Amino acid sequence: MLRTANVLLARSAARSYATATAASPHALVFLEHCKGKLDSGSLSALTAASQLGGRISGLVVGTPEDLPAVLEQAKKYPTFTPLLVKLLSTQSPFTHVVSAHSSSAKSILPRVAAKLDLPAVSDITSVQHDSSSNSTTFTRPIYAGNAISTVRASDSIPIKFFTVRSTAFSVAALGDAEAKTEGVDPVHNTVSTSLTKSDRPDLGVASRVVSGGRALKNAETFKATLFPLADALGAAVGASRAAVDAGYADNSLQVGQTGKVVAPELYMAIGISGAIQHLAGMKDSKLIVAINKDPDAPIFQVADVGLVADLYEAVPEMVEKLK
Repeated sequence: MLRTANVLLARSAARSYATATAASPHALVFLEHCKGKLDSGSLSALTAASQLGGRISGLVVGTPEDLPAVLEQAKKYPTFTPLLVKLLSTQSPFTHVVSAHSSSAKSILPRVAAKLDLPAVSDITSVQHDSSSNSTTFTRPIYAGNAISTVRASDSIPIKFFTVRSTAFSVAALGDAEAKTEGVDPVHNTVSTSLTKSDRPDLGVASRVVSGGRALKNAETFKATLFPLADALGAAVGASRAAVDAGYADNSLQVGQTGKVVAPELYMAIGISGAIQHLAGMKDSKLIVAINKDPDAPIFQVADVGLVADLYEAVPEMVEKLK
């Protein structure tokens, strides 16, 4: 059994925006990490928190073995349900709780907000705080990205919870000063952690993504067709919801409205028709390449480069040329 330690990181109040006033925001950012490194999504959440114009504290949760390396990184940036409730429920100094829109945060933050009888805003793409009224205004995509909703959290909400779409904010840059650390007593123990191991880049932050759809027939064909191309490009592998539902790929690889939202430099959609649910998760990609034998497939409406061809002929040929 692994004992969990929790550490709060607080940026020095000497920073010009960290002046402690009644209207000055103080954001608590949930910093996720893996293998001793902070997730890039959490660094985007730090950027969003800095746009509030106030003080920033970071919350790092992990084992004593994991924390030292993570803290060395976290201290250089300007900056679990029972634990967060404990931190926020009694005379909390925090006005905002911020996290990347990750799988764990989507499970944790709404539960904490509900425990405290407070609302939460998810997947925001911009944030602006008005100190005069102590209100915060967010924008977030709705209807699969076809409309933008503007949400205003007034001063009647003492702690404003929100998750950040990482592709909408740049990664926080390293600062010169170091934050001070403060330990928090753990409220639970971690029994075990199971991680999916892969030599490929993480789907959420990869600069190149190769995704497959239902046209790939089965899990074996999915792997045999996409994996060589992904390896040749140094790309992450993604999948449409139809491919995931059919059992071709793990749920963690799903790209779309109910999966991961990605915006890589290169996105290759292979055998994907282009349902609106899928487009919501990848349409912000810098270069979209589509391969589909149906010339009327909706994916070609958003693709920068389209190839009408049999994927079983086109993909192996591409792999050979890339080699």
